[in-house]
Amino acid sequence: MSKIVIRDAVKKYGDNTVIPDLSAEIKDGELFTLLGPSGCGKTTLLRMIAGFNSIEGGDFYFNETRINDMDPSKRNIGMVFQNYAIFPNMSVRDNVAFGLKNRKLDKDTIQKRTDEYLNLMQISQFSERMPNQLSGGQQQRVALARALVISPDVLLMDEPLSNLDAKLRLEMRRVIRHTQQNVGITTVYVTHDQEEAMAISDTIAVMKDGVIQHIGTPKDIYQRPKNVFVATFIGRTNMVPARVENGSVVFGNGYRVAIGGLKNAKDQEVQCSIRPEEFIINANGKEGIHGTVREYTYLGLNTHYYVETEDGTSVEIIEESSIEDELKPGQQVVLEIKAQKVNVFTKDGSCNLVRGEAYEG
Repeated sequence: MSKIVIRDAVKKYGDNTVIPDLSAEIKDGELFTLLGPSGCGKTTLLRMIAGFNSIEGGDFYFNETRINDMDPSKRNIGMVFQNYAIFPNMSVRDNVAFGLKNRKLDKDTIQKRTDEYLNLMQISQFSERMPNQLSGGQQQRVALARALVISPDVLLMDEPLSNLDAKLRLEMRRVIRHTQQNVGITTVYVTHDQEEAMAISDTIAVMKDGVIQHIGTPKDIYQRPKNVFVATFIGRTNMVPARVENGSVVFGNGYRVAIGGLKNAKDQEVQCSIRPEEFIINANGKEGIHGTVREYTYLGLNTHYYVETEDGTSVEIIEESSIEDELKPGQQVVLEIKAQKVNVFTKDGSCNLVRGEAYEG
């Protein structure tokens, strides 16, 4: 297994710079996810690690070994692709054994290791089938077994679940996470699906335009995003204009909320990120943000309300469904805020003012 260190990476296609200057460190044995919208550079970076793309600047290391000029076949990586990329003319067993045969291991070792990973991926009963006789999820299990059976130092996965239906994606998420933890292999995982990233990752790097915006645990990124892009990309949130005054956030109607992390912040115009579950609807209250219910959606466990505030801002609120009737469109409400979970950003959205010293770096 390997720690991966990337220092000042640059990727260009002609005059177009896709990754301008990127650094990251991926710990030995962790599942590290590159998350971002299409075209942000995450697959490009993965292919640079794999050796499939040229490197125009910077250094890539597996442990202490610089791999910039190392042939992909010498990097000892396992790769799982979006489209499975298993060989259609080979049985499941032969697909899984392919890398071991290429390494010219003895027949008994090949049989033993192939059986081990067929069992680990729970596909031993399909070992003599051809790929066209398998479901998408089963084919992806074959691809994962084939990647792992060679005992790679690093496992690279490029959008491996995007071709599966919703139910299979959930199943394969659990399979990938369980397998990665069981094998303990350093894994770099690329996805644009935020929920997928949150569910499986030890660490997430959120990317935009070839630049890492935030590296952190799923909890850190969700609860204390570094900037507005991360706050709006991870989960759902409401962006509400306000002002910081004497360590408190003051909304347009004068509703004031004390925020602990703002003690040293100067007075300024800000944007507040308030998750739908961080509002409290008070139909009879006076202190809070005043608004009007425009519509609601009942989803069993929760009810989603869409409220237009006095200044015209539209916000989404999620509340646990009550046995009583829902609030109706046109009803006046007052919105209170769970202050400990609010994130406050500079007006330009570049900095989270409540991350504080404990979050610096």
